Amino acid sequence: MIKFSTYFNDWLYGQDAYYSNYKQIGKDGDFFTSVSTSSFFGGSIAKKIISSIEEGFLPNNTTILEIGAHHGYLLADVIQFIYTLKPELLKTLNFAIVERFENLQEQQTKYLFDSFGELIKLKHYEDIKEVKLENAYVIANEIFDAFACDLVYTNKNGVLQQAFVENHKIEFVDCSDENIINHCKKYSITKGEVALSYKDFVDTLCKNITHFEFLTFDYGDRFPRNDFSTRVYEKHSVYPIFEENLPLEKLFKTSDITYDIHFNYLKDCFLSNNILDVKFNTQLKSLVEFGILDLLEILKANVDEKTYLKETQKVKVLLEPTRMGDRFKTLNVRK
Repeated sequence: MIKFSTYFNDWLYGQDAYYSNYKQIGKDGDFFTSVSTSSFFGGSIAKKIISSIEEGFLPNNTTILEIGAHHGYLLADVIQFIYTLKPELLKTLNFAIVERFENLQEQQTKYLFDSFGELIKLKHYEDIKEVKLENAYVIANEIFDAFACDLVYTNKNGVLQQAFVENHKIEFVDCSDENIINHCKKYSITKGEVALSYKDFVDTLCKNITHFEFLTFDYGDRFPRNDFSTRVYEKHSVYPIFEENLPLEKLFKTSDITYDIHFNYLKDCFLSNNILDVKFNTQLKSLVEFGILDLLEILKANVDEKTYLKETQKVKVLLEPTRMGDRFKTLNVRK
């Protein structure tokens, strides 16, 4: 038997795994993201980056670093809006992507070159451990729900158990991992996901980049739900991991697997590095604060009404509380 976290990691990152090859996102893929919904998602991030530079928090030669860029659409949207709002910055800014798979690096490089030619400077890193920078604006859209997690469950006798997998069958056995046990005690977790690898990632980020702003968007909330949120996405259908008769062997490596993020733990990982400027918010509030509505006003003044209304409907999906607005949360960190 192997730990569920090992199984999860192999599902997404092992040989011939789900993320090892390019996957469509949107109506032709397994799921939608904010990036596939509207380019104004990236536009609002671009506006926030510009504000951070104009107010003097970051210099104009900052590296904009995206972690897990998929096709490169988000970074391209950010670049396009910087070009629209403050084009002179593209002469000084640097751009980089952390991507472990060589074939995806090639696709990202091609897409960004086809979009901008020699206008931007792009560098790839295979791992966050390779990144050594003085200044960076770090974008991490929906990456933490792809960090391997363990599943835990407190049985009727009050004993914490941990999930193991054999032949695509999940079984719970008494947990002997002191790190998991202590984590569950600290955060009062009796049932759900535990992703201790966030700590190593955050520690590395804080060690390797002297001065940064970090922004992440993801499903989840501040407090653990004390229920299982792990689920599989296949062609826009959602399957809870413990759904009866779920064919894990068939779905393994061919579909996406994810779970809700425990944001208080992620925040604590930054606090443990003596970084106190950590702001949690909903996607709705963050995008409005970043200026997405101002961008729509600029659009309104420059296009016909049909084009404006079409984009407004897309932005509504990002902002509406019953859709992405409240379901997605953000963590904005400044070091």
